[in-house]
Amino acid sequence: MTGTRATCAAGTGAAAPLRVLVADDHAPTRETVREALEEGGCVVVAEAPDGPGAVAAALATRPDVCLLDIHMPGSGILAAAEITQELPGTPVVMLTASRDDEDLFAALRAGAVGYLPKDLGPDRVVGALRGVLAGEAALPPWLVLKVVQQFRAEPRRVLGLGPRRATDALTPREKEVLDHLALGLSTEEIAGRLFVAQVTVRTHVSTILKKLRVKDRAAAVRLLAETSGA
Repeated sequence: MTGTRATCAAGTGAAAPLRVLVADDHAPTRETVREALEEGGCVVVAEAPDGPGAVAAALATRPDVCLLDIHMPGSGILAAAEITQELPGTPVVMLTASRDDEDLFAALRAGAVGYLPKDLGPDRVVGALRGVLAGEAALPPWLVLKVVQQFRAEPRRVLGLGPRRATDALTPREKEVLDHLALGLSTEEIAGRLFVAQVTVRTHVSTILKKLRVKDRAAAVRLLAETSGA
């Protein structure tokens, strides 16, 4: 990886660096990724060579974000699913050489919020991680197109579930976060009311947008209003 230095903080204006877990079965790759992240001001709190190791390290260190290879032993996708289940406030981003559509959609179904190619410059990786913590999905443009194409190919009955079915897909905590968004509260204010970290709120917002298939918070709030009136 080559590129310019980028700042890696846990949030806008935050002094604390982003704490990252890196899992890949190729030791030189882990070293390259670690060096790139550290150059950007991140802290790599743990490394793992396989899926089970990634899950154990995530539970032990509670990182701000996990970077997982898809095809490492034990399956990066299975690891992503387990981490997102056990640590719903910890976003998972796949860092992989695979350009296979099945890998992409399997990762997203497992709960990953990002899918970054390994040839991406380190400054862009750091920027993508900051975006994830701001509630954005980390996908390069060519992958966004694939997601859109997959969405458009879905049966009409899936696309026409209606607002009530859409919001029913949210967990109780996600519904609680959405209710607070509807009150016009900021990420910081919601975190204070729910007694959680701001990064946790941002992760919930990212998941809400993905489940509701809307592009921003305002659209999610509008959908909530439609649901309430249904």
